[in-house]
Amino acid sequence: MSIKIKSAREIELMTEAGRILDRVHRELGRKLQEGMSTADIDCLGEEIIRSFGCTPSFLGYNGYPASICVSVNEEVVHGIPDRHRIIKEGDVISLDAGVIYRGYHSDAARTYILGDADEEVRKLVEVTKQSFFEGMRYAKEGYHLYDISRAIGSYARRFGYGVVRELCGHGIGTKLHEDPQIPNFEMPRGGPKLRAGMTLAVEPMINLGTEKVRWMPDGWTVVTKDGKPSAHYENTILITTGEPKILTLSEEIIK
Repeated sequence: MSIKIKSAREIELMTEAGRILDRVHRELGRKLQEGMSTADIDCLGEEIIRSFGCTPSFLGYNGYPASICVSVNEEVVHGIPDRHRIIKEGDVISLDAGVIYRGYHSDAARTYILGDADEEVRKLVEVTKQSFFEGMRYAKEGYHLYDISRAIGSYARRFGYGVVRELCGHGIGTKLHEDPQIPNFEMPRGGPKLRAGMTLAVEPMINLGTEKVRWMPDGWTVVTKDGKPSAHYENTILITTGEPKILTLSEEIIK
C-alpha cells in the first residue's frame, strides 16, 4: 500500500477542488424536484461543474457514461442517469459527484429525500450522515485508518442497519482512486497509521435492511439484495496535525 502525502501546494489545489464540489452539491440539492428525470439531474450537475472551469471526475471513468451517479431508493451507488427514470415524492436520491480542478480530484456524495417519507427512511439518511462524523473523531494523527472504519460501522449497526462491505472509500489526489481502501466496518488490524497530508474520500453506504448487495446487468448500478432503501454520504478529507479538514463541506464542525 502506497499512500501519498500531499505537499502544501497540492493541498491548496485539493482544497479548491473540494470547495467547488461543495457548491455543486448545494446547487444540485436546491434544484431537485419531483418530475425531473435522473438524466436531468446529471445534465444539471455537469453544467454546474463546468461553470466553475472544472471537469467531471466520473464522466468516462472506466467507461461510466455520466457526470453524476444518481442512485434512487434501493440503488446503493453508481446509478446511471436515465431520461425515463422520473423522481417522485418519497424517493431517496443519492448523488455522488467528483470534480477535477487543475489535475486534482475531489469526491463527495449526499442523500436527499424528496418530499415526505417514512420516519424509518429519514432516520436511515440521518444515521448514515452521522456515521461519517463518528469516523471523523478518529481521522487524525495518532490513530490508524481502520479506527475510522470501526467507528462508522459500529455506529450504524446500533440501529440495526446493514453496512455495505463490497464497496469502500479510498485515497484521492491526482487520481480519483488512490491507496488506501477505506472499509466502513471493523477490520482485524489497525491498518496504516494516519499522517498529516493524507487525503481520503470517506463514504459510508448504509442499508435499511441487509448489508448484501448485487450488481445490475448494466455493470455499474449496485442495489440492495432485499430491495430496501440505501443511503450514501461522502466527503473528501485532509488529515492534519489536529482535527481533520473536510474539504467538500463548508461547515467543517465535527459533530
